[in-house]
Amino acid sequence: MSDIRNVIIIGSGPAGHAAAIYAARANLKPLMFEGMVRGGVPGGQLMITNDVENYPGFPHKITGPDLMAAFRDQSINQGAEIQTEDVNKVDLLRGAPFSIFVGDDNIEFQARTVIIATGAQAKWLNIESEHALKGRGVSACAVCDGAFFRNQDVAIVGGGDTAMEEAMYLSGLCKTVTLVHRRDSFRASKTMQDRVLANPKIRPIYNSAVEEVLGVVKGEVTGVKLKNLVTNEINDVAVTGLFIAIGHTPNTDLFTGQLELHDNGYIKTRPGTSNTSVPGVFAAGDVQDFIYRQAVTAAGTGCMAALDAERWLAMQGGH
Repeated sequence: MSDIRNVIIIGSGPAGHAAAIYAARANLKPLMFEGMVRGGVPGGQLMITNDVENYPGFPHKITGPDLMAAFRDQSINQGAEIQTEDVNKVDLLRGAPFSIFVGDDNIEFQARTVIIATGAQAKWLNIESEHALKGRGVSACAVCDGAFFRNQDVAIVGGGDTAMEEAMYLSGLCKTVTLVHRRDSFRASKTMQDRVLANPKIRPIYNSAVEEVLGVVKGEVTGVKLKNLVTNEINDVAVTGLFIAIGHTPNTDLFTGQLELHDNGYIKTRPGTSNTSVPGVFAAGDVQDFIYRQAVTAAGTGCMAALDAERWLAMQGGH
């Protein structure tokens, strides 16, 4: 077992690195574990994002991996320690110092505070052509990538409020939006449905599923092959972008039963703070945010978590 750390950060996306930068500058000597989480990769969802145009400070855009490499370098330069290890188990209920068990040998680390920044993962259709074209016309975030498809024809898959919101957003940018849903009616709120169905640029297609994303050989989306689940009829729809809006899964398995979660599995934080239900444990980024889900908002909450951790330590007698 190692010495007790002031701050251990679990996760290495924008929230985790913003927390590391602020905690390091406060001389808290943070330790970050950036290992895999539920099949994810160090750096989070930006690691599968080709171009980022909406993160402040990059007028000529930057690739997601390059942005995360810059985050990581900045964390290290400020004095954060980073270990590429998986966190296998945590013990938060007994209070500080908290125990974090890491790596193949389940080495125990202890911390006076913990910042959770494990993020969330988009749910995908899990078809081979979809995975082949991620970042090449297939996206799970209309707000992130919609601007790349201005005045083009796109499709979106989903039937809930998120799909309706993203369809409306895309209709303001794109030539047409084809909204594909597996059932004969949407499950979104009536207000959202009415808004979408009244929009002349949005064409709903019910009882249908994407069988294949076309354009793999070309390396960019050229259309989608749709199967009618009632008649089994197959039709191709020409689009240059496909947006998947069937939900996200927060990476909270480690914390189930130890922290208070929302019904949808995201960590509950006290409004206006990063405080969780356990004093000394803080959450930042998409693991607690199911509304905005943007890199810039994740980084902002990472800053909040570091400041909240610093203040909490000061109230406990300093560090």
